[in-house]
Amino acid sequence: MGKIIEINHLTWQYTDTEKPALVDVNLDIEDNMFIGVCGPNESGKTTLVSCIKGLIPHNFIGSYTGEVRLFGKNIRDLRAKELAEYVGFVFADPEAQFTSMSVEEELAFGMENIGLGSDEIRERIDWVAKITNLENLLDKSPYDLSGGQKQRVAIASVLAMQPKIVILDEPTSMLDPMGKDSVFNICARMKEELNMTIIMVEHTMDRLARLSDRLILVHNGKIERYAEPEHFFENVDELVEMGLNPPASIVFLDQLKRAGLYEGPMTTSVEETIEIAQSICARKESVQ
Repeated sequence: MGKIIEINHLTWQYTDTEKPALVDVNLDIEDNMFIGVCGPNESGKTTLVSCIKGLIPHNFIGSYTGEVRLFGKNIRDLRAKELAEYVGFVFADPEAQFTSMSVEEELAFGMENIGLGSDEIRERIDWVAKITNLENLLDKSPYDLSGGQKQRVAIASVLAMQPKIVILDEPTSMLDPMGKDSVFNICARMKEELNMTIIMVEHTMDRLARLSDRLILVHNGKIERYAEPEHFFENVDELVEMGLNPPASIVFLDQLKRAGLYEGPMTTSVEETIEIAQSICARKESVQ
């Protein structure tokens, strides 16, 4: 796997703000990775993914130093059409993306704008509707759907463009538990079936950690950690101090380590955590 996103000494400050939103950020992301982005509110998460999408600096006014490169190309040199081909962006509020009066028209809108033929558009609509479970909703108005269904439409409209990178910026923040489950299930399917890099900003740490190949912690505009989940959660106290809520399985294993009962690696798998606990109980029973 090669690097497809390279961020070098990136600092960004919005106009009329007292301090930078991002400070000397350096980051490399490889192809076909699921990257989770987490951190407290106002830490710089959305700003970071907006820089990867090219919304910054193309659509915002501020001070920009350093560089972001996509597939070796400086993002400042890429036109809007090229950025759309490289990166798709799903916002927290799906209605902010809607432009059409039916789900089918919404899925077709972006493809029509990049000049795809009708046969290709039809084929992609059928493909993406199957992935996102929208086959029975194509004739509905996207504005009349449930929150989870709306977010699935927003995700499908991005996937239909077949970008190389998909960014989801807190896609479950406005959803009830069923809606959250729906979006996470779609994300899991995207990871398993699609040949693309997925970057997801999310507060629901347990689900995000289980999906992610690597996790990024953004805090005060800086990247404090970038690691695989089993290493990312090694210092639980530090994560809590920086405003995170680690998964229950991680907290449980950390308590076992503090008690001297466990020395192995951290895991985000509930099943593996149960097996570890059962093994510890079995050892203690055998000693007694």
